[in-house]
Amino acid sequence: MFQNNPLLAQLKKSLHAKTPRAEGIVKSTERGFGFLEIDMQKSYFIPPKNMKKVMHGDRIIAKLKIEKDREIAEPEKLIEPFLRRFVGKIEIKDNKCFIIPDYPFLKDLIICNANKILLDNLRTGDWVEAQLIKHKLKGDQIFYAELIKKIAKKNDSMVPWLVTLARHNLDKKQPSVQKNDISFQDTSNRKDLTHLDFITIDNGHTKDIDDALFIEENSDGNLCLTVAIADPTAYIEEDSRLDVIASQRMFTNYLPGLNIPMLPRYLSEDICSLNPYKNRPILGCQTIILKDGSISKNTNFFLGWIKSKAKLSYDNVSDWIEKSGAWIPENKSIANQIVLLHRLCLLRIKWRRLHAILFKDSIEYRFDLSETGQVLNVLVEKRRIAHKIIEESMIIANVSAAELLSKKLGFGIYNVHAGFDSINAEHVVSFLKNYQLKFTSKEITTLPGFCKLRQVLNILSNTYIDSRIRRFQSFGDFSIVPAPHFALGFPVYATWTSPIRKYSDMINHRLLKSIIQNKKARQPNEEIKFKINDQRRRNRIAEREVSDWLYVLFLQQKEYRDNKFNAEIIDITRSGMRARLIENGANVFIPGTFLHSVREELHFNIEKGIVLINGSVQYQVSDIISVVLQDIRLENRNIIAKPNF
Repeated sequence: MFQNNPLLAQLKKSLHAKTPRAEGIVKSTERGFGFLEIDMQKSYFIPPKNMKKVMHGDRIIAKLKIEKDREIAEPEKLIEPFLRRFVGKIEIKDNKCFIIPDYPFLKDLIICNANKILLDNLRTGDWVEAQLIKHKLKGDQIFYAELIKKIAKKNDSMVPWLVTLARHNLDKKQPSVQKNDISFQDTSNRKDLTHLDFITIDNGHTKDIDDALFIEENSDGNLCLTVAIADPTAYIEEDSRLDVIASQRMFTNYLPGLNIPMLPRYLSEDICSLNPYKNRPILGCQTIILKDGSISKNTNFFLGWIKSKAKLSYDNVSDWIEKSGAWIPENKSIANQIVLLHRLCLLRIKWRRLHAILFKDSIEYRFDLSETGQVLNVLVEKRRIAHKIIEESMIIANVSAAELLSKKLGFGIYNVHAGFDSINAEHVVSFLKNYQLKFTSKEITTLPGFCKLRQVLNILSNTYIDSRIRRFQSFGDFSIVPAPHFALGFPVYATWTSPIRKYSDMINHRLLKSIIQNKKARQPNEEIKFKINDQRRRNRIAEREVSDWLYVLFLQQKEYRDNKFNAEIIDITRSGMRARLIENGANVFIPGTFLHSVREELHFNIEKGIVLINGSVQYQVSDIISVVLQDIRLENRNIIAKPNF
């Protein structure tokens, strides 16, 4: 009698409309309950019974209700599942196959199926790729996944790399191309510079060498620098199969202990690599560096042949310049090249300190791995003078290329950085007033004003102030039209010096060649910058995840368990602090419970990067504190530490 009653239907619709709802992301906890996170400030409690319908990370719409005087969220509609295609570990129980997703807050077994051949080849603990095909909030009785393929056996030494690459759908091997498919395609006239004493300076283990340098002093005392860059586009036709593959990969993916090249190794490490005593085609840039360190407008780009006379390492060159170590250049000509390059480097550093932005010296960490992938040690590598020589030379070449592309074409692949937007500029000005630093928002949104601010901050050398200011800065980006790079301090900047590692540099190579040869250039489309950004982001996440995995394996060893470490606080979160161990670069998390026993007296100010106890600042970003490792969790690759009071 009530089944088709229009009044009842209208009443239900009215009640439905009056029930408040909210859309957000599900955040689960280890204790079974969860929260519907609307934004950084607002969240709703999800009871354990309701959490059984959803997964951590799901975007949902939930009804908001009052239960026992508490506002709760009841999941109603799935907007976007957290799991789609995912990786996890297999568990075989009672002749049934289950998968545990490899995510920190997803611990429940998901039943799954696969073809018989795949199932017969699986054992508990093996890693697989799967697709979630049933979800409880979509009306299904269970969560259900379909296995796609096996990634690795449980005890495979390559698990950290294979699982991470599979998770982000990244290539695991070099492009599959036959050597006889690759041939020298270029018929251009090239300058023969094989008699000149070009040298390369790289890490000792580098095989894909893409830049070589030659320098001489002119009669007027100015320095003439020639930067020669490997020329893979001489072998790769535009729109060819290999070119399409490179455009999809975008970068050589450098992971700890493993790199997956953008181009076949036969190209990147052999016939294109600027190996010593080998004739190689190059794209060159010759420019004059004046006595004040500025770049002359008289820059020449050309195609040529070179033959590198020496493959040098950063450490050996730095030792020789610093008059330490036993290494010496093999002849006077190479020694003279190093001396002149050192002089150029110092001139450019002085010029950039006054007119642009100079980088602070940084520390890098490198895993020392055995042949089976075991972490033997973590090595600390500092930027030394030889690194700076190459850096300054490449900056000269990239600035010169950007100016030429802008002048002749008006397009290319430009590296850009917007500095501060108008709102963040106001925040910066307000923050700086606390330290008697007077700037205006109008001033620091201009390139000269931004440079002045960074120069002042470099002199001040306060890591806390510097970290807060960086939070307000824009992220680096790409543009197909000229635009400033505030973070470097240049009106235009375009890289072309790593074409065997970066596809964007290959694009700029072709554009520079079109100018040299006076040919029509193909303008890149707007979509390319989004593809570059997306691939760069995925590569960086993969690098970080592999590093986190290796750090956990390394620090699990007994000799590190009770060690005290100095750590720099790098971030404040809603529930604790993140810090980096200075000795080896591992990131650790320090929960608030280890900072103070009374939660109500503890306050985390994310915006200011400080931790207050009873209203008094106890910790801030950039502080160096002593910590001990409390817990090392392989299942989610987290390292928990506590202050060593």
